Amino acid sequence: MAQDTREPARPGWYLLGPAFVAAIAYVDPGNVAANVSAGAKFGYLLVWVIVAANVMAGLVQYLSAKLGLVTGRSLPETVGANTRRPTRIAYWLQAELVAMATDLAEVVGGAIALNLIFGLPVLLGGVITGVVSMVLLAVGDRRGPRVFEQVSSGLLLIIAIGFLASLVVDPPPAAAVAGGLLPRFDGAESLLLATAILGATVMPHAVYLHSGLARDRHGQPAPGAPRRRLLRVTRWDVSLAMLVAGAVNLAMLVVAAAHLSGQDSTGSIEGAHAAVHDALGPTIALFFAVGLLASGLASTSVGAYAGAMIMQGLLRVSVPLLWRRVITLIPALAILAAGLDPSRALVISQVVLSFGIPFALVPLIRLTSDRALMGDDVNRRATSALGWGVTGVISALNGVLIYLTVTGGS
Repeated sequence: MAQDTREPARPGWYLLGPAFVAAIAYVDPGNVAANVSAGAKFGYLLVWVIVAANVMAGLVQYLSAKLGLVTGRSLPETVGANTRRPTRIAYWLQAELVAMATDLAEVVGGAIALNLIFGLPVLLGGVITGVVSMVLLAVGDRRGPRVFEQVSSGLLLIIAIGFLASLVVDPPPAAAVAGGLLPRFDGAESLLLATAILGATVMPHAVYLHSGLARDRHGQPAPGAPRRRLLRVTRWDVSLAMLVAGAVNLAMLVVAAAHLSGQDSTGSIEGAHAAVHDALGPTIALFFAVGLLASGLASTSVGAYAGAMIMQGLLRVSVPLLWRRVITLIPALAILAAGLDPSRALVISQVVLSFGIPFALVPLIRLTSDRALMGDDVNRRATSALGWGVTGVISALNGVLIYLTVTGGS
């Protein structure tokens, strides 16, 4: 039975927040690596990919939030309620693998940032990143979703300042940026990077998570005016959050295009940091590293939160959040302890993530297009068509990403 909205008397701005937590996934260290590489190697050529990626992500995140608000269930819970146990377990295994790959990228990113700022060994940096993420999760677990939103939004602000600072110091040529809005490629390598940006933008764990975040924050509003108001606020929430995430991603690519194009050693985050230091000075390089650190800390906390929601929804098993944090931290620390190239580990993690995207998007579009489930808030035909189109494009591009990665881009 539908419940009343939990905060009926609150102004619209107070209801914002869940989308900003989900948006952390769109500015994680994997995005940093892809965007910087694209700008360094191809200048402003792939600006249009950043824009397209954010438009697609905005639609998907809104549908996820809508599912949670209308049904009162997260996406994992809804999938779990409509599948048999063997299928549910298999679905959970792939989702868990994706969550661990996500955690790998984020812990490695935090470790690289601590190495850049303080010169710490990457293994020690990974441990510190994991411990700090536990603290953030403990705060959210004890104080509730609103406090976790505020902490995550604060970290998102730090990320934005860290990567936007260079644009303030040395703005790029507007004409060159505008020229990058024309869709085009320049060989197989540009296609590979465009696929890495666009295909891996919609993170599966963010899709699973947003439905639960919206439900936990607002409950299941009654049909009619209360629900319509909350869905309208949710559209604003998603739009503003994706605007921030899109601006940060665009800044990464534009700064690399303006100052790193044609330089060697910009294929890695460490190389990009060194190039920023040489081109813009130590202060902007520090902003870059601090933004990367905030990205790693915030995204690994959000990823652990998503993993717990996935397990509880699909298996109906609740593991304490901090214990999950310890368990999922082990593979990332093992990679760092083995001495593997951190930037290469980021690339591999993005490929693993690619496998999980259809498993998140296909049920999301199907469920939000089901009138029996969604009632009057079912997707319009045009919305469903767009959703299936986005799902098809992203799934196809991720297939290309996997193929090109396996074959070495040949």
